[in-house]
Amino acid sequence: MENNRHGLVLLTILTGTFLVPVNSTMIAVGLPSIVESLHSSLTHASWIITVYLIVMTVLQPIAGKLGDIYGNREMFLLGMLLFLLSSIACLFTMNLLWLIIFRAVQAVGGALAAPNASAIIRYVTPREKMGKTFGLFGFSMGIGAALGPLMGSILISLWGWTSIFWINVPFALISLCASFFLLPAIKKEKTATLDIYGSVLLGVSLITLILLVTHNEYRTIWTLGLLCMLILLFIRQEKKCEEPLIQFQLFKNRMFTSANFSILFSNAIMYSTILVMPILLQNEFHFSVETIGVLLFAFSLSMSLFSWVGGYLTDQVGKKMTVLLSFLFSAVAVGIYVGFYSNHSLVTIVIGLVIGGLGAGIGSASMQTASLQAVSKEMSGVASGIFSTFRYVGGMIASVLVSLLMDYHLLFYTLFFFALLGIPVVWGLREPSIKESSG
Repeated sequence: MENNRHGLVLLTILTGTFLVPVNSTMIAVGLPSIVESLHSSLTHASWIITVYLIVMTVLQPIAGKLGDIYGNREMFLLGMLLFLLSSIACLFTMNLLWLIIFRAVQAVGGALAAPNASAIIRYVTPREKMGKTFGLFGFSMGIGAALGPLMGSILISLWGWTSIFWINVPFALISLCASFFLLPAIKKEKTATLDIYGSVLLGVSLITLILLVTHNEYRTIWTLGLLCMLILLFIRQEKKCEEPLIQFQLFKNRMFTSANFSILFSNAIMYSTILVMPILLQNEFHFSVETIGVLLFAFSLSMSLFSWVGGYLTDQVGKKMTVLLSFLFSAVAVGIYVGFYSNHSLVTIVIGLVIGGLGAGIGSASMQTASLQAVSKEMSGVASGIFSTFRYVGGMIASVLVSLLMDYHLLFYTLFFFALLGIPVVWGLREPSIKESSG
């Protein structure tokens, strides 16, 4: 009976959290249709993706702490409710600004749900089943990211781009209702502190930076001055805050720094691929939406499978070699993307995307392991939050690059440069000394 209840709780949580990675990748295949339908430019429409990443970056580090204060069950329920309501709102808006706003609310829901789902799973799962259960949770998130483009392409071809939002409704509604009755209340001491001011400064800084880079009208000395002021205020806040979003002293550890910049470069390459391929293949080579969805599914599935392989490989050849292979495979894949221009072969792009997925996936476990091993166990939560932040910043860089670099050759050369940048960063992924490990 207890096993059945545990299974129901896990299914309830996975039904909801599965939507977070799906919506992160599914929107990519819908972007060309949204641009055409709303008569917008790619630069403006890309904010639909960018705002999702910004909110996830800013809110993820404090979402778990909110669960500590107000209850993981309550925060998960609030997250799923916001995700449900914002998805419904996206269905009925034909205005780009409101679509961007509702996507931001959707990201708030996702950011609240994901870390608190992990906390609930840890609470209800017996110690002997912990590894297997979290393995299933990780697989669910990975396969969600893999299925996103395929689901999106099928839905768009049948019912148009709004269908990528209404597909959320039944899943979110089922998860919300089941969670209300099944999830246990977890009582905690209200001891966590929130760096709200730091979160606001980080979010406004990121928005200002992106506006400065992508919009000509904001490229002024005043915008640059505002950005510098925001960065200085953020650094000052993080240094004086008791529990900051970013603990800068951790970056004195070379292994920790290398791990975080590795995931930043890797995620920038990965997310750029997911975002640019639908635009390139549809606009330049007139591939069908269904074909593009299958191609991106191959990329994401390769990434998910090789993430699992990478975890095994880390134990066999070490973190440094595994992450080095990751960047080398990514460089090869980008080279194949450039070659696709000359022969337009479907086989060529399939091979490139499979290798690209291999490169994106095989090093992720090593990067995360390195970031955690570089700090003491007491700092593992902080380290995970920083790692997650760098992951999402990589995604934001990708969103900006795709909207800014309309010359696809130049974009791919930039991604190749990122892969090359990752190679010297890898050399910092040595085992930490006893002194470093102790913090």
